[in-house]
Order: sequence, then structure tokens, then C-alpha cells
Amino acid sequence: MSRNKEYGRKIRLMKKTKQNRRVPGWVMLKTARRMTQNNKRRSWRRNGLKL
Repeated sequence: MSRNKEYGRKIRLMKKTKQNRRVPGWVMLKTARRMTQNNKRRSWRRNGLKL
């Protein structure tokens, strides 16, 4: 079942989930919109993870 994961793998998945977010609005304002997108963004359909 998908909920039965070992603890280390679960932690790594949580870290990747947190990294997979857009750039916050305050960062866009601070950098005068030079930093508008997260280049390390990942889609679960396009590319997977090597855990």
C-alpha cells in the first residue's frame, strides 16, 4: 500500500514536496521580478525521483 513507507523514504519525499513549490510573492517583489519562476520545479508526470 502507498501509505506503508519506510521512515527515511517518507522524509525524503516530504523534502522533495517542499522543494517543488513556486517562488513566493515577496521574493518577486524583493528582486524586482527578476526571480519569477523556480527552475528546479518538478512535475510528477514528466520526471520521477530516484529515492
